[in-house]
Amino acid sequence: MLLTRDNLPNAISDIAELDELLCRPSQALIDDLKKIDGDIMILGVAGKMGPTLAGLAKAAAPDRRVIGVARFSDASVKAWLEGRGVETLSCDLLDETAIRALPKAQNIIFMAGRKFGAEGDLALTWAMNAHVPALVAQAFPDSRIVAFSTGCVYPFVPVNGKGADEAMSPNPPGEYAQSCVGRERMFEYFSHKFATPGRLFRLNYAIDMRYGVLHDIATKVLLGQPIDVSLGHVNFIWQGDASSQALRCLAHCDTPTSPINVSGHEILAVRDLAARFGALLGRDPVIVGAEQPTAWLTDTSQAVKLFGLPIVDTTQLIAWTADWVARAMPSLGKPTKYEVRDGRY
Repeated sequence: MLLTRDNLPNAISDIAELDELLCRPSQALIDDLKKIDGDIMILGVAGKMGPTLAGLAKAAAPDRRVIGVARFSDASVKAWLEGRGVETLSCDLLDETAIRALPKAQNIIFMAGRKFGAEGDLALTWAMNAHVPALVAQAFPDSRIVAFSTGCVYPFVPVNGKGADEAMSPNPPGEYAQSCVGRERMFEYFSHKFATPGRLFRLNYAIDMRYGVLHDIATKVLLGQPIDVSLGHVNFIWQGDASSQALRCLAHCDTPTSPINVSGHEILAVRDLAARFGALLGRDPVIVGAEQPTAWLTDTSQAVKLFGLPIVDTTQLIAWTADWVARAMPSLGKPTKYEVRDGRY
């Protein structure tokens, strides 16, 4: 079954249905993958978003070799991928020799990185977010490389504007976001050096029922916990739409590599989102703080022009999330920390 706006479920019953939905391709994704040749290899596949992105790639291109690479400290992730026809390779991406031994796939989705706990070991954060990209870029000079980045590379921008566009120079607070600029610069440098086509995929807040900005807000509303609105505006996108756009970027690479913002096209107020969850969950949100005039927000006009609007809209995401949280369904226990303003994660 293809993913369309007309066949979305009213609610997501369990993790199996969630995974199926996240791995369901659109016709547009299938068509874009037909425009490129070669295997697809996903580096850092074992994170929050990697497994279903790999599953989506295989579903969209079943005759294509899809390879997932990670350390696989959780063996269940490896088994899940292999059950969907994704080949797996164990590799420590801090090991240059191991990286160079990987297959020379023509298409690379780079997802490795470190955010949560970044402040606890800043040296490791920089190694993962800047050193590893340099190793990968040198090992795959002839591949297309779509490298996951973050909207956090931008400075804060006014909440009453359109958000930061790709022409804005990175200048973020905090070493985590600075290390993400380092990641981009490494891919940019070696893309210039080797004429490697690519895209720097600046993603703002992917939404999965088990984590994300909406999960965080809904959970706090349900439990009566305070919701800080000092960083009072956000934009976000359904994880399946984000994964699809990442894969579609393989057919829209630039030489040298260039950034593209990926998120929802709406700028949404945290206070309003809390109120909508309050109505659905039968709770009065506990709001603390006051909205500041700036936030981390991105202008996704370029992505909308290339890919169209996301298939899953905000209203659907709120309904799914409220239902999931109300039924005490599983959570990854990894808050997005969207409300952090100083970049310390």
